[in-house]
Amino acid sequence: MTARSLMIQGTGSDVGKSILVAGLARAFTNRGLAVQPFKPQNMSNNAAVTSENGEIGRAQWLQALACKTPPSVHMNPVLLKPETDRGAQVILQGQVAGHSSASGYQTRKSTLLPHVMESFDVLRQAADLVVIEGAGSPAEVNLRANDIANMGFALPAKSPVVLVGDIDRGGVIAALVGTHALLSDQERALIKGFIINKFRGDMSLFDDGLSIIEERTGWRGFGIVPYLTCVAELPAEDAVFLERNRSSSAAAIKVAIPMLSRIANFDDVDPLRAHPEICVMFCPPGTRLPDDADLIIVPGTKATIADLRFLKAQGWDRDIRYHLDRRRPVLGLCGGYQMLGRTVSDPQGIEGSPDTEPGLGLLDVETVLHSPKTVRNVTARYTLSGLHVPGYEIHCGQTTGADTGNAFLAIGDKLVSARSSDGLVYGSYVHGLFLDDRFRRTFMHALGLDLISTVDYRQTVEQALDSLADALEEHLDIDAMLRVSA
Repeated sequence: MTARSLMIQGTGSDVGKSILVAGLARAFTNRGLAVQPFKPQNMSNNAAVTSENGEIGRAQWLQALACKTPPSVHMNPVLLKPETDRGAQVILQGQVAGHSSASGYQTRKSTLLPHVMESFDVLRQAADLVVIEGAGSPAEVNLRANDIANMGFALPAKSPVVLVGDIDRGGVIAALVGTHALLSDQERALIKGFIINKFRGDMSLFDDGLSIIEERTGWRGFGIVPYLTCVAELPAEDAVFLERNRSSSAAAIKVAIPMLSRIANFDDVDPLRAHPEICVMFCPPGTRLPDDADLIIVPGTKATIADLRFLKAQGWDRDIRYHLDRRRPVLGLCGGYQMLGRTVSDPQGIEGSPDTEPGLGLLDVETVLHSPKTVRNVTARYTLSGLHVPGYEIHCGQTTGADTGNAFLAIGDKLVSARSSDGLVYGSYVHGLFLDDRFRRTFMHALGLDLISTVDYRQTVEQALDSLADALEEHLDIDAMLRVSA
């Protein structure tokens, strides 16, 4: 039997769609349903690797975890990874399918809908219910032509829709009523009701607001979701990144991270943020890296050469050298690893025009970007102790040089890391290292940063998903939402 579906759309970006889909998916799963998450089109440089060794948005990885099912490329068939303000790499069903400018993509979208519907059908064959996440807002009528993310998908899929409004940002009545005004009659008919999200305070004060929205739109309210603290325990997402850029300043160990312009996979450090002894500071452009940082992590990026130049323009290269002069360690992850070497070369124009940029010169390595792209789940060996560490790789190119001979991580015979001769600078292509508590503690000890307590981050995320699901069961009419799914 083909699965039912329910699509969660929003009045705008960052209204909480991704988290609500994860919470609803866990709630439906806890009720005994076989659930699959789906997002037709996502735009994010936070990517995850699936069992097919393809890429999907990190949010869909979390939603798969909520469904207690392995992540698949079909859960996010179109992933756009921004490389510049006007262009992005296009990932189609997990694999690189070229690059598009913002304007060029608008005309290309119509060719992607068959692939989107194919992936949707694959998921429907393996589930009782598919919970779908929209992107942006269906009220962006200037982009309605060839839409595959919202109503352009919901109509051919015949999927009922629940519309989410974020009261925390203000104007939620206008956002919901305005969306109703801009949709066609056929699109309005697909919307079965709405959710008010991120409410702070006495919910009864919004009773009149609910009545006004229902009267103006004809849609029923499915409930009001309060501002939930458990959301902060879940892996970082692009849309909520700045909001969650907080960590305890009272912690013993301070980790500083420069916020690169095309920062990618910054959820690598979420397990550090969850540790009570670690304060993680994301440093925005225009600010210095703190002098009292115990560790600097240069994160991944979707545009290594461009962000290497950006890092230098911010003066962060000087901050990093000052940090090293004080005998404090630096770790580069993926693109950040490439930046730490002598040069980064792009002879094929992988990231744009063919180019070469001098690196920071902190590791005796050189990087040449080239295709094909490496995308795979891995288990690395920590050469300093023999620990086996699960993770994943998503990168272009190869890094070689003398310091790779001092690698601290290896996958079989392949050296996927480097370490400087003085033991202060580390670089690695492996993402997700800090998920493993044993490695986290062992590696931080090698840096001279000892952790006393243990943190099972995976269990922390599982508990947060269950808490989220319980809260949605309490505050939303889940039974009614199931009834309107089709």
